[in-house]
Amino acid sequence: MDKKVQALIDGLNKDLAGEYSAVIQYNYYATTVSGLNYQILKPFFEEEIPDELGHAAYLSEKIANLGGEPTTVPAPVTKVNDAKAMLEGARQAEASTLENYRERRSQAQELGMIELVVKLEDMIADEQSHLEKLTKTLNDPVFA
Repeated sequence: MDKKVQALIDGLNKDLAGEYSAVIQYNYYATTVSGLNYQILKPFFEEEIPDELGHAAYLSEKIANLGGEPTTVPAPVTKVNDAKAMLEGARQAEASTLENYRERRSQAQELGMIELVVKLEDMIADEQSHLEKLTKTLNDPVFA
């Protein structure tokens, strides 16, 4: 297999592990957030899960179509109990995912994989939206 294609597959597998982790992270946060933040943050975290699952499904299929073996192991998820720490953890994960997807987009462009480039652009837009929501939420004085 071409080294550039293999590097792309390896990167996509890293991204897939990250998306699996995001699903677990958001589910964990939604089910463990408590106190006054519960009513607001539980649905907030739950709303993110379908996007992350969709990204994971796409990445898994793309890896297989490129001749790779999709990972089944998520990246580690840190358990936290504080609502602010949950939001900061999610924000950090989204920022990292954005950086990874931008790198993957460059790899796909170099290989002339236009469909993948376009899909990554959509996923970058989703992740940017998630990041902006988290940043806006963290700007609330309650989390100062």
